[in-house]
Amino acid sequence: KDEKSQEESECHHDNSNGVNNSRRKTVCPAAGEHPLQYNYTFWYSRRTPSRPASSQSYEQNIRQIGTVASVEQFWRFYSHLIRPGDLSGHSDFHLFKEGIKPMWEDESNRSGGKWIIRRKGLASRFWENIILAMLGEQFMVGEEICGAVVSIRFQEDILSIWNRTSNDQMTTSRIRDTLRRVLNLPTNTIMEYKTHNDSLRDNSSFRNTKISL
Repeated sequence: KDEKSQEESECHHDNSNGVNNSRRKTVCPAAGEHPLQYNYTFWYSRRTPSRPASSQSYEQNIRQIGTVASVEQFWRFYSHLIRPGDLSGHSDFHLFKEGIKPMWEDESNRSGGKWIIRRKGLASRFWENIILAMLGEQFMVGEEICGAVVSIRFQEDILSIWNRTSNDQMTTSRIRDTLRRVLNLPTNTIMEYKTHNDSLRDNSSFRNTKISL
């Protein structure tokens, strides 16, 4: 096969609102669509609060629900998703670059961390602003961004954006400042950063975080 026909044979043009079947396929933009710089995969998870969390149980609960490769595929898929503010407690939406699992242990995440914002009642608007900024490459940090998560809890909603390199202070500061801008946060908003190594040590995404104003 020549290079073009080989490339086409490896692509799956997703015409089902972005939902993949069980066999892994690479999703490509359809003719005339506007490609994203990276393919992104939506994931969903829900956990019973009374059950102790573990890496194994988390991986069993998380479910891949679709991959998008273009602006048009994203909006077709996103328009069919329930909004985070309408979810019940202990539910999570994740949007990560294709091939990266939303897990601390994933090779792309292992040396990284995440910025955390806690809010109640603004999850849907904040989530949309964060993922649009991510898809639109507004963070301007090269390949550092891995994905974003919105976690719905009974007393608070928690939004986070994950990056690859936790010890790169210039990059983490730029991500923080971009988050403040795209969410129009007041200057005194408390933002927290936590490395995935710390999350692995205490088995928690959100406890024992470092506070940054």
